[in-house]
Amino acid sequence: MDGHELAEVAGAVGIFAFITTVITVIILQVGATVRARAVLAREDEYRKLAEAAATARQDTDRRLTEIDGRLASLDERMRSLDRVLRTVE
Repeated sequence: MDGHELAEVAGAVGIFAFITTVITVIILQVGATVRARAVLAREDEYRKLAEAAATARQDTDRRLTEIDGRLASLDERMRSLDRVLRTVE
């Protein structure tokens, strides 16, 4: 083997190593991008779920306040009815 053939072999090995490195970096970057998109999608779903839970809690609080008001009104009516019944007796 002379110097020219050795340079060709070294060049081929160098090009192979370079191409392998480039492909490896591309695969790693694509993987990182896919993982980042998955994390963002998951966070978006969690945010939507948290908003839905907050809305449901506000609705439940409103309904409970309304029921509490109705019960207070009913209690007052029952007391009034009890007074009327005692008066009638």
